[in-house]
Amino acid sequence: MTILLEKKYIPLSHYFQAATNSSIRLTFSEIEQIMGQNLPNAAYLNKSWWKKSKPPAKHFHAWMDAGYRVTEVEPDRYVVFEKADSKNTAANTESEDKDILLIRTAEHGDARSLALLQKAVEAESDFMLYGKDERSLSTQRVRKQIIEWKQSGHSAIIIAILNGQHVGYLMVIGNEAKRAQHRAALVLGLLKEAQGKGIAKSLLEKAEDWAKQKGISRMELTVLEANERARKLYEKAGFEAEGTRRRSLIIDGTEHDEIYLAKFLD
Repeated sequence: MTILLEKKYIPLSHYFQAATNSSIRLTFSEIEQIMGQNLPNAAYLNKSWWKKSKPPAKHFHAWMDAGYRVTEVEPDRYVVFEKADSKNTAANTESEDKDILLIRTAEHGDARSLALLQKAVEAESDFMLYGKDERSLSTQRVRKQIIEWKQSGHSAIIIAILNGQHVGYLMVIGNEAKRAQHRAALVLGLLKEAQGKGIAKSLLEKAEDWAKQKGISRMELTVLEANERARKLYEKAGFEAEGTRRRSLIIDGTEHDEIYLAKFLD
């Protein structure tokens, strides 16, 4: 891209670059989830903001550089984007319903959505540390964590956005101690509806890229021995078992062992 977009619109640009659909309908909320920040007031008040295509405005490059144009705007509700060269061909028909996946690091504007996502994952999973409604996750608390981790430079939260919705996250938890700055622990959560689409694999790949940039050479995690699906995922991604933490969790009255796994990046 030759035009320098404002930083807030870059994730939106990446989203459209990844899209092949001839038509994309996104709510204002979904657009903000993709961006990780709020849209300006003008986007809510004026349809013309979405139809701009000339300087000094630059935001429209987020979709126009990927070949999309805005064809419909319902203020404060949704926007419809269509491929500029879209025709009723077989190829376009086949790409109509293709999933659009965006993986990026969390911004402070993701706090509310991320808090809701964590609660939803914990509510439907039998393998997370916390169970349904077991802990309080306020927007303020999550926002503070995102900001502190970004400032520290050794921890991050990576978010998976599928078709404009936050569906998964991967926390990369580093260390302040110099002797342990080369390692980071991972915590992955993914909604059931988003499983089986390769999203967890994409989150791990993004985490690995981020870790390498930060000089982290060892990634580690624990997985319940009973969670065979997750264990196979991690082993396929190159993680190796290092030991067992016996009877470490009690879920619904049943004791469970955890397996330590690690991957070296150097």
